[in-house]
Amino acid sequence: MLSKFRGTARSLIGKTAEERTKMENELLTRLKKLGVLQETAALDNVLDLSIEDLLERRLQTIVLRKNLTKTVYQSRQLITHGHIIIGNRRVTIPSYIVSREDEKQITYAPQSALANPTHPSRQAMTVVTKQPEIRPPPRGRRGGRGGGRF
Repeated sequence: MLSKFRGTARSLIGKTAEERTKMENELLTRLKKLGVLQETAALDNVLDLSIEDLLERRLQTIVLRKNLTKTVYQSRQLITHGHIIIGNRRVTIPSYIVSREDEKQITYAPQSALANPTHPSRQAMTVVTKQPEIRPPPRGRRGGRGGGRF
């Protein structure tokens, strides 16, 4: 998906101003609607997009960010089991790309037991604090007793 957006942007850069205006506006409007680009973004910003920008728009990630679940794995499970809705639609695909408009409407399904604020899982989620930061492994020397060349 990201490759298609970048390819389109690259092809538009090579066109004349008259040819590129309409297609550029369509591409930018679509990406802004998805929430991948800021409202003030230009065509050059499309080329700067990374895979992380797109991954942040997945339903699985947004459910976690809205504190509806404790972990990414739990959000994936709740989505596939039908406990999460967008507006009045049940979406069971964790990789669904959520637009900015739809992001505000994400909640528990009314038929779900989790819709009840006194559900034990919901009680546990209100106590959750800041999530731990994931750090890359240390680089350089390996631990141990020495004797190696490094």
